[in-house]
Order: sequence, then structure tokens, then C-alpha cells
Amino acid sequence: MTTATAIVAGHGLALRRSLHLSKPSCATFSARALPPAAHCCRTVVAAAAPSSRTCRCRSVSSESSTAAAADTADDEEEETKSDSEEEEMDPLAEVCYLDPEADTEGIREWELDFCSRPILDARGKKVWELVVCDATLSLQFTRFFPNTSINSVTLRDALASVATSLGVPLPDRARFFRSQMQTIISRACNELGVKAVPSRRCVSLLLWLEERYETVYSRHPGFQSGTKPLLTLDNPFPTSLPENLFGDKWAFVQLPFSAVREEVESLERRYAFGAGLDLDLLGFELDENTLIPGVAVESSRAKPLAAWMNGLEICSMEVDTGRANLILSAGVSTRYVYAGYQKSAATTQEAEAWEAAKKACGGLHFLAIQENLNSDGCVGFWLLLDLPPPPV
Repeated sequence: MTTATAIVAGHGLALRRSLHLSKPSCATFSARALPPAAHCCRTVVAAAAPSSRTCRCRSVSSESSTAAAADTADDEEEETKSDSEEEEMDPLAEVCYLDPEADTEGIREWELDFCSRPILDARGKKVWELVVCDATLSLQFTRFFPNTSINSVTLRDALASVATSLGVPLPDRARFFRSQMQTIISRACNELGVKAVPSRRCVSLLLWLEERYETVYSRHPGFQSGTKPLLTLDNPFPTSLPENLFGDKWAFVQLPFSAVREEVESLERRYAFGAGLDLDLLGFELDENTLIPGVAVESSRAKPLAAWMNGLEICSMEVDTGRANLILSAGVSTRYVYAGYQKSAATTQEAEAWEAAKKACGGLHFLAIQENLNSDGCVGFWLLLDLPPPPV
């Protein structure tokens, strides 16, 4: 990434600004304003899941209004077909599905949620549910439980039954996003030899829960409309960044969507550190030239920094314009003041423009760690996504 025409792995990047990444009070701006991002608009469509069931994922599109109008008839036909399929779904049925084309040995990570649902049983008590999937939704499993059997033993046995029922090995890791369930989930996973990972990078799971709320929970005979989630997501006040996570400089940058796709596809081959997202499953249909906002970090110890960052389960970055800080969210309930800048009308405007560009891209953004902002490659690359909390 260079100052003006920044480069990441051979792709042109429009640099917005370059700051010293030290204590929040020490950062100063030193680069010109970022060019405006390409126009984007969002539409929601029904995207087919790997199973015969329909999984509704967000679709973010940058097509023109004319092109969108031309596709209206096809979209309506797909939505009608999707609605028909949803109407046929039994809200009382449990899911036990494995894509017949999936490589069972290759599914080494699961995403799981074990929590109450807005459904009452015959006793008038809330029903609990275990939902398990992998990042591609090739594996899908659900099971309901009465509130009298919520413990680590129940969860352990249920997770073991996922493997036996579907004929797959237990995973190496299982991600979960509710901090309140960490004790039960960790204990159950440990007894199975599975590493429990608290992380909000359960994107497929979160989207599937959103879909299940509309197609399953709200159609269940015991559904209680307006019920708030029993275990809400934590959003604590950000704390100081550990010393070992500081870089030397940071910059707001933008990368064309086509280049972002290439970075994700070649992540395992090109980088030792980082994480991607399944953009097709998430329904991102942006124009190839749409600029995706991100943050680039320069460090003289880029590899150690990327290694430390790799263990954080980074999920998103945001700007707190009121306090002139850049906030890094990781795990399930960790938020750090990643950097700060000198507050002024100009810097506030730039920070707001970066957030607006992120919103226009459906919350998609990235973090890149480099040895030098002028270098052509990255030591680490993380694709990030802002997601609202699930409705359950």
C-alpha cells in the first residue's frame, strides 16, 4: 500500500490517510482525503442453502436501478418459490442434514448456539434449542430441549450425536457467540476433545438464526411475539489495547471488491495469518469496482503482530467519532481502543465518510497488516463484517 495509490498484493488501493499507531493522544493525520466509494444499494433475496431448506442470507448489490428493474420479475418469481417452500416447512421438525457432496473430513470447525427461543412448551416454559452448522452450511443440525435439562452433560451428548447422526468426525474447534454460555459450552466441548472458541465470527450461524426466526420460530404454535432474547450480546466499554498489539502507523484505505475476492480466495496460500468470509453464501453481489473500506497497519514487527492478532478472533472495526478513536472488536465481548486521532472537523468528516462507505457495502470491511505501508504485500489480512445481533 502506498500513499496515494496504495497497493495490496498487486491491487490498487486508494489511501485515505496515514497515522502513527501509538497511544490515542499521539496520532496525527498526514494524507489526503479518500475518493468517494461507488454507489451501492441493498436488496434482500432468498438465497438457496446447501440443503433442500432455504437459508435467507443478505444480498448486497451495486447494480443500477435500470438493471434492477429488469430483474424484478425474476426476483419476484424466486421469492414466490421461496415463500412456497417456507410455508411447507414444519416448525416442529428438527434438522439433521449433511450435504452429500461435502468433504466430511474437511469440516473441522463448527458454529453452535445453545439458548432459549421465543417459544413456550406445554408447561408454559421457554424451549431451548441447539443449533449447529459449519461455515458453508453444508452441515446443519437442530434439536429442541426443555429448560429442565440445560447443562454441560446434555450439550456434550447432543454434540456427540451430531457427529454420529451425520457420520462426520467431531470438529477441532467450535465457535460460539454468547459469553453467558461459555462455561457450559467450554465444559461440554472439552470433554469431547473439541476446542471451544468464543467468537462473533459465526457469520453463517447468525444468518441462519435470523432465517429460522422468520421461517420456524415465528410459525411455531408456542411462539411468543415481542419476547426479548434471554441472553443478549455483550457490548462493553472499550479498554486499552495491550502493548503487544500496537503497530507503528495505520491508514484508512479502500480495495476494489474484485481484489477483496482475490485476497479471500488466496488467503490460505498467500498469508500465514488472517481470515476470510464466504462472500457467495453471504449474498454479496457488488460491482467488481466497488471500493471496500479497510484499515491498513504498518509495523516493524509485522509477523509477530499478525500472529498475536490472529488469536483474537477479530470480528469488526468501527470509528467512535465522539472520542476520536478506532475501536477493534474481538472474541465475543472484547473491545479495544485500537488507535486515536486528533479530533477536528476534517478528521471527523473523514471518519464519518469511512463508516458511510462501510455501511454502503453492507458492513463489509477489512484489516491488513504490513511491514510497510509502501510495500506490495500483506503479512495478515482479515475480512470483517458488521452484523446486527440475532433476533433470538
